[in-house]
Parts: sequence; structure tokens; C-alpha cells
Amino acid sequence: MSDQQRPGPPSPEEPHDHGHGHGHGHGHDGEGGRGRAGRLPSAIRHLFAPHSHDSADKTDAALESSARGMRVLGLSFVALTLTAVAQAVIVGFSGSVALLGDTLHNFADALTAVPLAIAFSLGRRAATRRFTYGYGKAEDLAGLLIVVIIAGSAVLAGYEAVERLLSPQEVHALGWVAAAGLVGFVGNEWVARYRIRVGREIGSAALVADGLHARTDGFTSLAVLLGAGGVALGFPAADPIVGLVITVAICLVLRDAARQIYHRLMDAVDPSLLDQAEEVLAATPGVRRVGAVRIRWIGHVLRAEVDIAVDHRLSLIEAHAVAVEAEHRLIHQVSRLRAATVHADPDGPYDTDHHAALTDHRAPAVTRAGRRSGDAGRQR
Repeated sequence: MSDQQRPGPPSPEEPHDHGHGHGHGHGHDGEGGRGRAGRLPSAIRHLFAPHSHDSADKTDAALESSARGMRVLGLSFVALTLTAVAQAVIVGFSGSVALLGDTLHNFADALTAVPLAIAFSLGRRAATRRFTYGYGKAEDLAGLLIVVIIAGSAVLAGYEAVERLLSPQEVHALGWVAAAGLVGFVGNEWVARYRIRVGREIGSAALVADGLHARTDGFTSLAVLLGAGGVALGFPAADPIVGLVITVAICLVLRDAARQIYHRLMDAVDPSLLDQAEEVLAATPGVRRVGAVRIRWIGHVLRAEVDIAVDHRLSLIEAHAVAVEAEHRLIHQVSRLRAATVHADPDGPYDTDHHAALTDHRAPAVTRAGRRSGDAGRQR
């Protein structure tokens, strides 16, 4: 079997149809190639391109996940804006710096919905010949902007708290300040639960980071109550001190959000995903060995590139059927995996290294056995 081509139809014993189409070239994502590809028999189509599974259901699910993200952002933007406006009014006649810090953070959290909404909108665009993987990475760029916004709110809140410590001012309307803190907690906790739940369901690290941001906002809003209570008990410095505590809390959120976005930008995935993919491949009939497995996030969906070894006595069509089945199982058993490219190598008693020409061109990859090699095929 060729090292670069894995053509042929699925085996008749294990039909692959299940309502899914197959794409090739730049139609892998299903944005533009599914209709044309569906008019060609798979046995002919895959003679000329490495196989990649394109599921209409997976594509629809990806689009729906973006739509859900947009709904979350719209509702949370309204909720947080109303909360921040109400708090800002009370800041105006109370002079509470702790409440000011909380208000600034709520406004910042509401504003993070803007870059995320743009990213979700971009992510729904079809892949092009320049952006061959689509625009899903726009979510990670939005995540970077969210981190910058969080950092800015931390700096401003900290500055105001220190300024108030150095130049104390009386805080008025303590009852209203306490009420505003309670309103901030309720609004932020609702938004946080909503963003985190949907973000995890659709696999959006940026949306989860934004939800964690909102959750900390909720707890910092409760801290405003402590500041108001301290002032009421005759300790005026309680208000700016709570403002500093809020600043520290914002910095902790900043650290967690930055770590999540950094992992996405570096194509990091949970190692358990690799374990799951390797188990699925190893259980596929016809797969003798599992080589390198690579998985990366594109927005809030996953793509995979895997190497498998099959019996060298199989015909081209038979070997391709094994690759198709391996891919089919991956897409249906690994959560949020939208596409996979399966590279099949011949496995048998031969002395020739079929990948010798690639020795100096391939980067090391982690294989199922945990060893690093420039080419998984040479391990077989």
C-alpha cells in the first residue's frame, strides 16, 4: 500500500455510510466540498487524496455550538451591563472605591462578550485556500483580548484602591452599597454558571475563561458587603482594603484565564484524549499497531492526524477500508472530534524502510508506546 494514498471503499462487512459524506482537498471541513464529493463513488475519489472523514452531523453540531455561544454572549452581555449600570449609579453618590472596583470589573466582563461574539461569527465562515483550517482560531485571539481586558480592570481597580488608602474619603449610603454588592453577586454568578456550562459543552476555552472571570466577579461583589460592613462599624479603611482584595482576586482569574488561552494557542490537549483515541484505533479491526496520534483544537472543535499499521498483504482497497473504519470510529467516539486524517503504513516482514526519505524532515512525535520518533512508521 502506498505511504501517501489510502484509496478504496469501506468493506462491505462493515458499511461506513451512516449518513456521512467524505471530503478531500480543501473540502475536508464540509463547508464547500461535501456536495461535489457526494457525487463521486468513494472508491474513485480516495484514489487521489488522503482520506478524511467529513460528517454532516458533526458540521451541523459545530455550527449549532457557535450559535449557542452567540446566545450565551448576548444574554450575559445584557445581564452584566444592567448590573454594572446599577452599581455605577450607586458609586456616584456613595463614593465606595470597593464598589467602584467591582463595577469596573463588571463592565470589563460585559465588554469581553464583544470580541468573543466576533470570534464566534468568524468561526462559522467556510475554510478558504488561504485559511485552510477555517477561522476557529479566532476564538483563541479573542481569548487573548479577554486576558488584556481582565488585566486592565485589575490595574485600574488596584490604582483606585491605593489612591483611596492614601487619600481617605467618606463613604455614604452604606445600605445601597451593600445592596449593590449583592446584586453584583447574583448577576455574575448566573452569568458564570451559564458561560462555563455552555463553554464546556461546546469546547470553547475562551467562553470558559470568560465564565471563570464572571464567577470571580461574583465573589468580589460579596467582598463589597464586607467593606460596607467595616465602614459601618467605624473602620473607614475597610472599603479601600476590600478594593485591594478584589484586585488580588482579579489577578488570580487573570492567571487562570491566561493559562487556558496559552494552552490553546500552543495546541495543548488533555492527554486523556490521546489515550481515548489510541484505544479506539487499537480496537479497530485490521489495525495491527497504532503509531503517532496528534490532536489539536480549531476553535471549539478537534482535528486529528493519526498513523496506523495494517497487514502488508492487504490490497490497496482493503487497507483503505481499514483506514476509513478507524477514522469513522474516532469521529463518533472521541468527543468534539470533527475530522481525522488516517495515515496507514504496511506492516510485515520486510527490511526496507519505506520512510527513509523523510528521516530528516519529520519532527518528533509521541506514539502510543510513549517513545519519540521522527516517523512512527519506523517503529513498526
